[in-house]
Amino acid sequence: MSKNETSISSEQMITLVYDELRRLAAIHLADEKAGQTLQPTALVHEAYLRLSGDAESIYWNSKGHFLGAAAIAIRRILVENARRKLSLKRGGDRQRQELYDDLPVNLPEPLEDIIALDEALTKLSNEHPEVAELVQRLYFSGMTLPDAAKELSISPRTASRHWAFGKAWLRREMNGNSDSFENS
Repeated sequence: MSKNETSISSEQMITLVYDELRRLAAIHLADEKAGQTLQPTALVHEAYLRLSGDAESIYWNSKGHFLGAAAIAIRRILVENARRKLSLKRGGDRQRQELYDDLPVNLPEPLEDIIALDEALTKLSNEHPEVAELVQRLYFSGMTLPDAAKELSISPRTASRHWAFGKAWLRREMNGNSDSFENS
């Protein structure tokens, strides 16, 4: 993208949205399984590094444009981290068990399957790209429905229909595991 009067550099943009991105990263990481080593600050910094590249040559049209790109970067980082942990080469098939004096050993861990979500979103983007883009912005960047609608140049009513359809489609695709979308 070439620089113009309305574009903002990556360095300026991160200053504007850093606290918001860190809050979103904390929300996404709070749902991860026990033993998570990735911290919100590290997630935001990694996303920024991926977004900025050669910081002097990248400019953003708006906060929404940056947050949309940040949503993609955060999604990719979380998926890569999940895949790395599940890798058989690294013992990913083993389950960590927390031991407590007064609780049974076989407590179920919270299930948020980021890899299944990524695969379902990829499939959704192949079949309904505009719906997938909206879902991704709402889920991974924390944009509000009106803000996402504005950024995607669709009406709030269309955005609402896309959001309802996207959630239902992903629930069905992920075999009824809708926990990650209930609070969104």
